[in-house]
Amino acid sequence: MTQQADLLAYGRQDIDEVDIAAAVRALQSDYLTTGPEIPAFEAEFARFTGAAHAIACSNGTTALHLALDALGVGEGDVCIVPSITFMATANAARYCGAEIVFADVDPATGLLTADTLADALERAGGRAKAVLPVHLAGVPCDMEAIAALARQHGLAIIEDSCHAIASRGASGAMVGACTHSEAATFSFHPVKSLTTGEGGMVTTNSPDLAARMARQRSHGIERDAARFERAEGAGEPWYHEMASLGWNYRLPDINAALGRAQLARMAQFAAKRRALTVAYREHLHALAPLVRLPADPQGSDPCRHLMNVQIDFEAAGRTRAVVMNALKERGIGTQVHYIPVHTQPYYVRRYGCRSLPGAEAHYVQTLSLPLFTRMGTGDVERVCAALAEVLG
Repeated sequence: MTQQADLLAYGRQDIDEVDIAAAVRALQSDYLTTGPEIPAFEAEFARFTGAAHAIACSNGTTALHLALDALGVGEGDVCIVPSITFMATANAARYCGAEIVFADVDPATGLLTADTLADALERAGGRAKAVLPVHLAGVPCDMEAIAALARQHGLAIIEDSCHAIASRGASGAMVGACTHSEAATFSFHPVKSLTTGEGGMVTTNSPDLAARMARQRSHGIERDAARFERAEGAGEPWYHEMASLGWNYRLPDINAALGRAQLARMAQFAAKRRALTVAYREHLHALAPLVRLPADPQGSDPCRHLMNVQIDFEAAGRTRAVVMNALKERGIGTQVHYIPVHTQPYYVRRYGCRSLPGAEAHYVQTLSLPLFTRMGTGDVERVCAALAEVLG
C-alpha cells in the first residue's frame, strides 16, 4: 500500500514563498478585511478576464447568489441549470426563491448545449428567467449558440465559470469577459487553478449590476452619498444606509492578497495545465476506446481544472468503485464530477423523478484523474500506466 504522503490527489493548490509573503504582508497591515487588497484584486482580475468590473466575495456559491440576486431572480422565476455541475449552481437560485428546471447535457463532455437548453426551455413553459451554463472542468460551452437561443427567449445568462479561470472560448475571448452573458462567476477553492483559500469573484460589464453586488455582499449597506435615499445624511462622515437586505459575503484582505499573488502566476499555471493535458491525451490514446478524453470544442482553448475522462467500466468488467480503490492503492487519488443534481434527494422530492439520459450517461462513465501544477509528465505516465493495469 502506498503511503498517503505519496498520493497524487485529483487536485491540489500550488503555494510558493511569494504567496506566503503576500499573506504575511496583509497580516501585518492595518486591514485584515475591507481594506485595499480587495479593490486591487478586483481591478487586476477584471483586467485579466477583460471584463469591465469584478466583485470579490467569500466563495463561488456566494458569487452565484450575488449575480442571481443582482439580476432580480426571485419567487416565481425559473432558472435553467445543467444537471452535471456542483449542486451550488442550482442551490444559489433556490436561495433567491426561484425554481429549477434541470437541463440535459452532451453525454461525452457533460456540457450544456443549445439543443439541451431548447428542451429545458420547452419544459419550463415560458417561465424561465435565467440560464446558468457551466464550463465543466474548464472546457467552455458553446456560448454563442446558447446565447442566441437564450436571447430569443429573454433569458439572462450567468456563466458558472468556477472551473474555467484562464480558459478561452471559441471567440478567443477569455471566460469571464462576459461577451455573451450578464455575469460570470468564479471559485478560488484550493483545488481550483487559482486559490485564495476560499473565495469567489463575479465579473460583469454592467456598472449597475456591479454596484448592487458590491452593496449586497456587505449587508446591503450603501456608503456612496450619490446613492443615498435621505439627502440630509450626506454631509455626516459616519452616515450610511441599509438600502436592501444583503449578506456578509465579504472576502478578507488576507485571502485577496493571496489571490493577487496567485493571479500574477496565472499564465504560468495555465501553461502547465495545458501541457499536462497534452501529455494525458498522448498517453490515454493507448487506452482508447475504453478510456476517452473528449476533444475540446472547436476554436476553444481550455485551461483544465479537472482531467475528467470517460471510462467504459462495463466493457472493462470493473465497477468504478473497484477502479478508484485499486488506483488509490497505487497512490493515485481520483474523484467523480458530478452526481447529476436532478437525482439528489432534495430535488427529487421537489420536482419528482425525471430521466435526463445525457447526464446519466455522462455520470456512469466519468472519473477525474490527478491534475495540478506541481505534477510532471512522469506523473501523467504513472497515472496512465496504473489505469491501464487496473483496467486490465
